[in-house]
Amino acid sequence: MVTSILGVALLVGGGACRSDKTVAPPPKAVAPTPPVPADTPATAGVAPPLGKIAMTVTEEGFVPSRVPAKKGQPITLSITRKTDRTCAREIVFEGQDGKTKLPLDQAVDVTYTPKASGELKFGCAMGMMVSGVLAVSD
Repeated sequence: MVTSILGVALLVGGGACRSDKTVAPPPKAVAPTPPVPADTPATAGVAPPLGKIAMTVTEEGFVPSRVPAKKGQPITLSITRKTDRTCAREIVFEGQDGKTKLPLDQAVDVTYTPKASGELKFGCAMGMMVSGVLAVSD
């Protein structure tokens, strides 16, 4: 049964509607994927295994505090010191000569090539704020 309302034809009842034009069905609604928090319990304080890691120095120390690395492969830590309330104005790696200054609010790239597997500590030049570890695997 066809009914006309304000000059528009409407199909009422159980009849079939036919058209020469194919109409695509409306797209299905997809629920958005919730973001994964950066510091989930399994990965809290651990950087992803990349060649360049963004790192900050806060009042709590170096963040992330644990960085995966590969023996013999250079890794670059792009470090930005965000506080003046710690002694971490420079960074040193355990057993290595030399230190790199970390100016306030400026990213500094520090590249290091681990020579052995295991855990290599890094921290401030005074040795008081040793709060980082390179977790070096083969």
